[in-house]
Amino acid sequence: MSTTPFYIAHRGSGDNWTEHTAEAYSNAIQNGAAAIEVSVSATSDGVLVCHHDLNTERMTGRNLQISEVTFEELSALRNDSRSWIGPKAPLPPIPRAKDVLDALAATSVIFLEDKQGTNTAALLDLMDSYPNSKEHFVWKQTAGGKHFAEAKKRGYKTWGYFVDNVRIRFADFAERFDYLGIYHGASDDEIKALVGYGKPVICWEIHTRWMRERVRALGVTGLMCSNYPYVLGNTPISTRDDFASGVRAAGDLPWILAPTYQPTLQPEFSSVSLNNEASSSYTLGSMCPITKDTYSLSFDMRWPMAVPDKSGSAGIAFGQANDQPYRPTVPATVAGYHLTVDRAGTMRLFARGAGSLDGELLGEQRSDAPRAGAWMRFRVDVSPREITFTRLDGTVTSAVARTSSHRGGYFGLTKNYQGKQPVEFRQVEVS
Repeated sequence: MSTTPFYIAHRGSGDNWTEHTAEAYSNAIQNGAAAIEVSVSATSDGVLVCHHDLNTERMTGRNLQISEVTFEELSALRNDSRSWIGPKAPLPPIPRAKDVLDALAATSVIFLEDKQGTNTAALLDLMDSYPNSKEHFVWKQTAGGKHFAEAKKRGYKTWGYFVDNVRIRFADFAERFDYLGIYHGASDDEIKALVGYGKPVICWEIHTRWMRERVRALGVTGLMCSNYPYVLGNTPISTRDDFASGVRAAGDLPWILAPTYQPTLQPEFSSVSLNNEASSSYTLGSMCPITKDTYSLSFDMRWPMAVPDKSGSAGIAFGQANDQPYRPTVPATVAGYHLTVDRAGTMRLFARGAGSLDGELLGEQRSDAPRAGAWMRFRVDVSPREITFTRLDGTVTSAVARTSSHRGGYFGLTKNYQGKQPVEFRQVEVS
């Protein structure tokens, strides 16, 4: 934490592994995390366990209050993150806090929070039981909470984070803590104001590289990351998609960072299905940024059930300068291109500036009409001065657009219509 910036794996990097499990914590550390964040509650028989919520419904499907069940009862449950991490995500148990600390306290920095707010003495006693505990544990709590003084009295550094109901009260609470925290959804002015207190500010939860760059520019020195291996880096993890694994690759994220908007990985087809009700996009950060001046993007696409009506299209967006979500049907957050294919088989290449809704049509080309369930193969060839887009299955057709405006290295898949009728992609590759 003497480095600038410093990184902490939020919930054990919950975009990558099932949050607040022994597997998440250890995997984050094996992937380079020097610090992790751990939430703690006590069972009815006094066992401290790692879990973010006070009940178990969101992560296990069973609505049990942790404070009302024994550890033995809790041990029968399994954390389930398959709806957002992917169908092959494991189902790990809720771990005991002592087991986690026994494994990791000697070599890591651990931010610990008593989520119930009733276990201060028990948690501090557990922390005190480890050698050099003041060098390895940070007491975490909401800025308006009451227990920071007990942690400070025992010699621990403290982190107070500001949530909505106290954010405007920086002056009331900032002096209490060694480190200050703020949510990434806070405004630029709010973050700058907290940084102005002269203490290290930690921002949570950081999912993408553009989030990292935004808060760093505002003076934040600590980043609590949900997508740790991706956010920490600046290079592609792969040149091909990993849909066949059934587990979301680090950096691959939907346009809204919530589990219900996650596309469905289909390992049996080595594909991903964009099947949310809204128009949507799926950034393939695991393959970004592309840094070559000349490269090709190739992919398969199909409508598995039925081809959408005349207003529906899908395709690929590319050339973005960063990994902000890019959706062709709403004002663009970041400039770039998108290639769309409609029910008639017409390919269209658009360029769009940041903030604009309607892109500039750069070129179009007719191709064979899509058939429900049939895969189509496309390739986009990008050079410094032009873009060529080609349909490779059936009757091969191609068109060239002279353009050099957008040469960023980020791209993603897009569903450009409303309705649950899915569109699938597979064999996405950069060459």
